[in-house]
Amino acid sequence: MLKGRLGLDSAKVPHADRAGLLYLARGALTARDGTLAFLQGPATEADALEPGDYALPLQAVSMILLGPGSTVSHDALRLLAHARTALAAVGEDGVRLYTAPPLIPDRSGLARLQARLWADDDLRIMLARKMYAWRLGEVLPHRDLDVLRGIEGARMKQTYALLASQFGIAWRGRRYDRARPHAADLPNQALNHAASAVEAAAAIAVAATATIPQLGFIHEDPGQSFVLDVADLYRDSVTIPCAFRAARRAGEHPGENIERITRRLTGETLAREQVIPAMIDRIKALIAEEPSRGGDRA
Repeated sequence: MLKGRLGLDSAKVPHADRAGLLYLARGALTARDGTLAFLQGPATEADALEPGDYALPLQAVSMILLGPGSTVSHDALRLLAHARTALAAVGEDGVRLYTAPPLIPDRSGLARLQARLWADDDLRIMLARKMYAWRLGEVLPHRDLDVLRGIEGARMKQTYALLASQFGIAWRGRRYDRARPHAADLPNQALNHAASAVEAAAAIAVAATATIPQLGFIHEDPGQSFVLDVADLYRDSVTIPCAFRAARRAGEHPGENIERITRRLTGETLAREQVIPAMIDRIKALIAEEPSRGGDRA
């Protein structure tokens, strides 16, 4: 039994022994009998739980993703903080990340490794090459980041054209005017919305691993540089296919909103293909499996 009204004297379970992420939506997260309870309201097809009153294994998960239509009590927040279980407010299926207090880490190993790798120019370019190898299927011989970016850009032009043909999309190239985002054609608008959704998933994965979002190995200036690095690993397999599928559907049903279609299709893909857990595994593989100076691991 847990001691105290809220179980605040209980032992903490290491995150390595926990299950990972739990998505909840359209319900009330509260504290009851020293643990968490979730009252699930009327559910949709996307919800993981049927309507009912559930006791949650507080220390069996590392992070709770609280989706739309949900509330959380003050006592529940106290329990989560003490158990070092993170709570993130997210969009449907994790296509947005609104807030994720940094309560999760019980160790700083990955963050320290990331900082050391990032600060070493040779190791940093090795990790950038490893990420490009994951995406492009080969280890490129170049060690200049600008050259690698140029090669990746040329490959992406081919990928856009190929996937547009597969989905029956009229593709005129990647165009985006930040001042007038709605002026773009449907495929480009859908790409913007899908990219935002996948970046939110990557932000959740970065928060869950307690790595440092500012320290990217390919991206440099944005405050979410590492998040963008991780999101780019799924551009070919998730972002572009979801965007082009949404653009095709919007073209067939002109009255439907392109952003809503894209977010829904991307969210379904994130959930069905377990993209966020895969991102977490990729982050661990990237940072924990430190490259040697004498060679590359792809």
